[in-house]
Amino acid sequence: MAISYKDSGVDVERGYEAVRLMKEHVKSTYTSGVLGDLGSFGGFFQMPKGMKEPVLVAGTDGVGTKLKYAIISGRHDTIGIDAVAMCVNDIVCQGAQPLFFLDYFATGNLSPEKVATVVSGIAEGCRQSGAALIGGETAEMPGFYPEGEYDIAGFAVGVVDKKKIINGSKIKSGDVLIGIKSSGIHSNGYSLVRKLWGEDLKDLEKFDADLNAKPIDVLLTPTKIYVHSILELIKKVSVKGIAHITGGGFIENIPRIFPEGIGCRIDTKSYEVPAIFRVMQKKAKLSKQEIYNTFNMGIGMVVCVKKADVEATIAQLESTGEECVILGKTVKGQGVILK
Repeated sequence: MAISYKDSGVDVERGYEAVRLMKEHVKSTYTSGVLGDLGSFGGFFQMPKGMKEPVLVAGTDGVGTKLKYAIISGRHDTIGIDAVAMCVNDIVCQGAQPLFFLDYFATGNLSPEKVATVVSGIAEGCRQSGAALIGGETAEMPGFYPEGEYDIAGFAVGVVDKKKIINGSKIKSGDVLIGIKSSGIHSNGYSLVRKLWGEDLKDLEKFDADLNAKPIDVLLTPTKIYVHSILELIKKVSVKGIAHITGGGFIENIPRIFPEGIGCRIDTKSYEVPAIFRVMQKKAKLSKQEIYNTFNMGIGMVVCVKKADVEATIAQLESTGEECVILGKTVKGQGVILK
């Protein structure tokens, strides 16, 4: 008796249907650099013109265990935004304009409708960042993932003129750190988040007075994409360094942009920390150092500029809809001092 691929748990017809359903979402992200169409073995993208020494900048990431909340709630339309955001926010820190994005979706039993919904979020993230979704992989892996579960990851490629790369090398003591507010937890720290809130959907959908919202709504808020605001900023202001506040929070990420011998002082009272972080700190009984080393604490990006450029920086960021705060300044030394 013959055993088909379908008998082993993989239905290629479902894969074809998934591609059909996601096609319009993918096409909505196409920019002038896209060559060809969905379905080729490789995605084609023509390098933009006008740069003397174009340098490619790449970043890859996933969304971690935040996926659990998308899965248990059945809300699959925004998790793709997170996947894109985690990648494009990284590469724009170097001054790179995102060109294209590729995604990877893996599951035990493929639901064409579910994967198309996830891809609709990926497409939305790509549109927000100006990146074209030029390809990806949908893998059906029976027996590998629990029923109904899946994983997504991706990578972005951008470009920057070599002379305009932002790498923090010009940062000096006395420069100013400006924080750009986040949309919430973003996509880091969810292993701890799940310890605090659990995975019972009934509890997650109950209104929480401390949060002034249902926990599931707060926990699934998509990661903010800063690409447009940052690209517009660096056209107007000489930005010395940019840090994306992800896993490791302030403590790990801000020093990544500093040259040797430079640290910083952060005034944690310079802005109101959003309720979700205050509640988590209380629930987990974390010290200030611990929570600022885990979460973004309401600040998704930090830009470093000289003192004379602070006013212009804030005005430009606010003109693109961002909320900003002067977080602190650089000092001689190393690491982050929290005040």
